[in-house]
Amino acid sequence: MESAAVKSEGLVIPLIDFSQFLKGNPEQRKATADAILHGFQTAGFIYLKGLPITPDYRKHVFETSAKYFRLPTETKMSHCWTTPEANRGYSAPGREKTTTLTDIDDVKKLRDSAPDLKESLEIGREGEPDHPNHWPEERGELVGFKETMLDFHTKCKELHMEVMRAIAVGLGIDETWFDGFTDIGDNTLRLLHYPEVKKDVFTINPGQVRAGAHSDYGSITLLFQDSRGGLQVQSPTGAFVDATPIEDTCVVNAGDLLARWSNDNIKSTIHRVVEPPSGDSDVYPARYSIAYFCNPNFKSYIEAIPGTYAAEKDRKYEGINSGQYLVQRLTATY
Repeated sequence: MESAAVKSEGLVIPLIDFSQFLKGNPEQRKATADAILHGFQTAGFIYLKGLPITPDYRKHVFETSAKYFRLPTETKMSHCWTTPEANRGYSAPGREKTTTLTDIDDVKKLRDSAPDLKESLEIGREGEPDHPNHWPEERGELVGFKETMLDFHTKCKELHMEVMRAIAVGLGIDETWFDGFTDIGDNTLRLLHYPEVKKDVFTINPGQVRAGAHSDYGSITLLFQDSRGGLQVQSPTGAFVDATPIEDTCVVNAGDLLARWSNDNIKSTIHRVVEPPSGDSDVYPARYSIAYFCNPNFKSYIEAIPGTYAAEKDRKYEGINSGQYLVQRLTATY
């Protein structure tokens, strides 16, 4: 049912057929759920295949994303990311610095010395009056952009809920236990473009990366990547290991809030995006990926999941509001 997508330096990331959970018999569903939970407990990462998101549909979303990033810079800047509370809009290369640092001044110093070589567009749940999405004008090749991205946002929300149901089955709690925490869809769809870059950029500045080492903040992240490569995951030895793209899969990793929610029964693992595997050219081609950052509903109060602690004294963390937690983390990043 499962094989290893990545196996190096003590890091084993399983490749799991998710259709066995979505469509399988009770034994297949339980075995798949157990494999998913085990992957999150040991590696913090899994690869899923057999998804309800088809390859053709995924290709369409990627092509639509690439069209957005071909817009003139001044046009994209008119859609600019504004505040952590909104967490919507365009971020130019160097605006965000992904890192494990939390002090704002330390992050600024790192951003100034080695800015992340990426641009992004954040799309949140539609229909929030105080935090509207920043949509481009739909003309030319961008006609249909909003419809495509909102539809993909919905499909990813549904996938998020199913993965959380699998985690619930693995934990031995009611399958729908997380539904009341995930039904609103306070999640962020991030379109990512890593522009082509000369190889010597990484030679001149050894600290330069496309996206710095970091862990994600929320419950889980669904990552759809192209074939270029560059994603690396930190292994138990501390070494970073290539998470090589596998066609028609989604890389899923647990975030810091899920680790906290699970009383550290689940791992949130550090990862980064570096220069891709080397070829003959002096220029690394552009890389595109799409990340769907999943969170518990922002109004939710997050405290240890039943069964993840034996007694009250075993709870490692105080309860926290999901939305406030995310704002705290984003404030240090931008």
